[in-house]
Amino acid sequence: MDLLTLFTAPKPFTDPHIRIIQRNTLKNWLALGDAVDVIVIGDEPGIAETCKELGIRHIPDVRCNDLGTPLISSIFGLAREKSSSPYLVYSNADILFLPDLVHTVRALEKVKDRFLAIGQRWDLDVDSPIDFANGWDDELAQRVREQAQLHGQTGSDYFIYPKACFTHIPDFAVGRAGWDNWMIYHARWQNWPVIDLTQTVTVVHQNHDYAHLPGGIIHFRQPETDQNVRIGGGRRTIFTLEDATHYLQDDKLQKAPRNWRSFWREVEIFPLVRLHSRLLGWFAFAFFHPVRAFREVRGWLAYKLGQL
Repeated sequence: MDLLTLFTAPKPFTDPHIRIIQRNTLKNWLALGDAVDVIVIGDEPGIAETCKELGIRHIPDVRCNDLGTPLISSIFGLAREKSSSPYLVYSNADILFLPDLVHTVRALEKVKDRFLAIGQRWDLDVDSPIDFANGWDDELAQRVREQAQLHGQTGSDYFIYPKACFTHIPDFAVGRAGWDNWMIYHARWQNWPVIDLTQTVTVVHQNHDYAHLPGGIIHFRQPETDQNVRIGGGRRTIFTLEDATHYLQDDKLQKAPRNWRSFWREVEIFPLVRLHSRLLGWFAFAFFHPVRAFREVRGWLAYKLGQL
């Protein structure tokens, strides 16, 4: 049985650059070895042909919203249904992994029954096909060391979790902001460890533009992002990698180090993630961020008055 299933919902393969990097991704995942199963979900142009060429399992029947954007709930549900692996890894279709991913999942297998593992990525310019013949991992690792830039702690491009987790997910639109933050929030709400793998797993993001999105507007400014945030529970559910609780060291789970900033962040979110009170969570937010809270209330009142 496979150890993990990597699954994704790619963009259309119509743009030449997007086609190159997504083919790189799928070939990279296949090169990770027999412990990894790969599933591609969606019916965007070019997906079926690419999966057939590469011998990858393809599931076309994904639910979409009214704008035709695939839904995270359907993507994750299909992966769970079709996979026989104990661990699932959702990743964006522009992400490359090194073999340390497999080793890390084997280590995670020993630490907790339920968890969410995430991490920062390395941003790398990739404009041509990558050869994944013998030695590809050393060559890619060297290229990352010499050319890539470590991305910040906002935004998550991959999620590792046991199959029993995330069985109920709101109908988020894929490729828009907000839903990845909700994943971290939900894990904290459930009191699962949120494990930062930045120092353990080398994750490479192949840089690209946003011409594939409506109007060429970046994902966090899309209207569907507002919808994602709303159905996820509002702005209080915007959690980031800074909200991780643990990390791996020598294949063992360690508590994340704390400073004054992280200490007060934990105090702020305590009513939300431990007492499970959205009301108290909002008041805690208002106490720590009075100016932002005032602006949110003012915006909410303006919205309500505009509906009258």
